[in-house]
Amino acid sequence: MVAAAAVVAVAGVVAGTLSALDGGPRGSDRAGTPGVTASPRLAPLPAVPSPSPAATESSASASASARPSPSPSPSRSRAVRHQRGAPVTGRLYRHPDSQVLDWVRTHSGDPRHAVIASRIAEQPAAVWFAEYAPGTITARVAAVTSGGAAQGRVPVLVPYAIPARDCGGHSQGGAPDLDAYDAWIDRFAAGLGSGEVIVVLEPDSVAHAECLAAGARADRFASLARAGRVLKDANPRARVYFDAGHSGWHAPGKQAAWLRQAGAASPDSSDGVFSNVSNFHTTADEIAYDRRVLDALGGPPDLGAVIDTSRNGNGAPADGEWCDPAGRSLGRTPTLSTGEPRIDAYLWVKLPGESDGCKGRPGTFTASYAYDLASS
Repeated sequence: MVAAAAVVAVAGVVAGTLSALDGGPRGSDRAGTPGVTASPRLAPLPAVPSPSPAATESSASASASARPSPSPSPSRSRAVRHQRGAPVTGRLYRHPDSQVLDWVRTHSGDPRHAVIASRIAEQPAAVWFAEYAPGTITARVAAVTSGGAAQGRVPVLVPYAIPARDCGGHSQGGAPDLDAYDAWIDRFAAGLGSGEVIVVLEPDSVAHAECLAAGARADRFASLARAGRVLKDANPRARVYFDAGHSGWHAPGKQAAWLRQAGAASPDSSDGVFSNVSNFHTTADEIAYDRRVLDALGGPPDLGAVIDTSRNGNGAPADGEWCDPAGRSLGRTPTLSTGEPRIDAYLWVKLPGESDGCKGRPGTFTASYAYDLASS
């Protein structure tokens, strides 16, 4: 059993939709061929991940001592230390390019149209940047942040290019090495602008780090800490959240120890943690879990958490099924006003209707799946 997996297909410019992994013809149940990068399929994590094989541990890359902990871009001074302000308020941004919007625009006569349009397509969702394309990343990020700023709304961005992504599983890929990743993050940060923005930094990167040898894990965590600093230096109004896995995975103390190594306890890098990305655990379970992680993490008392509620309305399946499991439903709508202490937002990080690979091609929008989620 694999601890975490994500199927990623990458294409053109800004994010919002996801190209299929195979080239088969599309039926009327699916959106038209997308032209932009989108939220990838992040397969939910099992309740109890398998231990990483010793062979994987021994084959991981070089030790931390071989690669000095990188520093932020030399063009930026760090004379002023960050202090986390009040959580972001206002309304979340809905990016105009997404597979569900493509489907809604081209299937007005479909009997499922009204349900999908009103309950999914009208909701703001995260925009993923899963393609390692350094030459275009700044412009792609800026297209989203400027769109949000023009509407006075808050975009949610997901950088997803860490090396050894998904431990070589379904979503393998990302930058070729950590030096390249550091440079990619510099360019990503250059597109953040000056408005409010939420960054969900590298899903799976902390919770799914057991496949790495200790030295390689330390190197990754150093780059994540650096990434948080660079993002917040580039835009002090950016809110950066680190990977806490979910309530059915690691114990809060273990997860917090790793998060601390990755910079999540430092206000220079972090505003807190995120959990439940592409998963199904109930909001109540995630709230309790995230608070325990934050308590164990330490750091400023105002660090918070954001929770992916896109598909968790009925909770996780009792049998642990992760691939488009039947009987799931939409969770709480995205909002920056949760009414819960230390819970900064409920977000739709995984776009509902994008298949895990069983009800449609992995990562592609499938109307039948979307309708089931929206009508159950």
